[in-house]
Amino acid sequence: MTLDSLYQAAFALSSVARVTDLIRAPRMFPQNEVYLKTENLQLTGSFKLRGAYNKIHRLSEEEKAKGVVACSAGNHSQGVALAAQRAGLSAVICIPEGAPISKVEATRSYGAEVVLVPGVYDDAYERALQIAAETGRTLIHPFDDDDVIAGQGTIGLEILNALPEMDTCIVPVGGGGLISGVAFAVKSLKPQCRVIGVQAAGAASMRHAFDEHKRLSLDRVSTIADGIAVKMPGEKTFDYCMKYVDDIVTVSDDEIASAILSLMEQQKLVAEGAGAVSVAAAMSGKVDLRDKKTVCLVSGGNIDVTILSRVITRGLMMQGRQVELELEVYDRPNQLALVSAKVAQLGANVVSVEHDRKNDSIDLQHCLLRLGLETRNRDHVQEIINAIRNDLGYRCEVR
Repeated sequence: MTLDSLYQAAFALSSVARVTDLIRAPRMFPQNEVYLKTENLQLTGSFKLRGAYNKIHRLSEEEKAKGVVACSAGNHSQGVALAAQRAGLSAVICIPEGAPISKVEATRSYGAEVVLVPGVYDDAYERALQIAAETGRTLIHPFDDDDVIAGQGTIGLEILNALPEMDTCIVPVGGGGLISGVAFAVKSLKPQCRVIGVQAAGAASMRHAFDEHKRLSLDRVSTIADGIAVKMPGEKTFDYCMKYVDDIVTVSDDEIASAILSLMEQQKLVAEGAGAVSVAAAMSGKVDLRDKKTVCLVSGGNIDVTILSRVITRGLMMQGRQVELELEVYDRPNQLALVSAKVAQLGANVVSVEHDRKNDSIDLQHCLLRLGLETRNRDHVQEIINAIRNDLGYRCEVR
């Protein structure tokens, strides 16, 4: 990898990929100077187009004639499909059979031939290798390839061009292709700038490798950030991370959900779980923002609409704006009215009520009352709990 290879990639991408906006986020971070690099607004909805197109662009004419093959259930498949379409060559994409229909159809819409493979990602990857061996197609790896990494590194060039005084760059990490390219670009042009990687706590393969100074494979991964749910980082990307990345932190699914919600509300940006982890790290204090110009790379926006409502609910609960309380009250008339009046007096909104007098854990004179409330924040929730306990004398806990 050289800076020249990144500049060549930027030139190749100039007619294909967007130079995405770098926008200040003062409503989300009123006390700090934080910017968002909006790769969720890139063509296909993620940064993956950059690396895929650069790899395809650099193939020989003989290789281009035979076409390409890739394996992905997400953003990489769409990036390769569009890149191949723009380059005028054929693409076969192997996708696990259980992948969301929306992602399968999006890949087809870019002109690729989709092969649905029974099983999981590993089965689809084996099928892609088989197709490559049988047909001579070039396999486009999602992250462990220098040309792919160089394509992703063009994001680093764009950020420094827009904000030369950047102090910290926060980047999502899955297999490591994105952060490898960005970190190489940033450290080559501004070595004093810190590059921080972020992984989901349930898929922290690069974090473990970073700590142990060797590649390790996780037994399982579990996170709402499916785009970075990688069991083992690549060989090349591990080496680049060890050389150019300053630190890697992790965030929980609750913190990711809160970041997705904040991006929607405060910035009008839709981000998928993998794309929001950089913002989650900044919001949760995992990265020091004080007196620094910080860039959070929002790497993608292809969130499955079927889980979006659940993610929003999770984010509301994380921020203390939605809560379920369980009260133990006397089983006699007017008790619900008393509780409702107290809740209304404190400015909360009751959205659900459940009355349970059959619970064995309470005495016969009491019943359980479960309330779903819309609240302002966590302090507001605690104010309501204290008032119910102190003014009404009822046991009250967050359910």
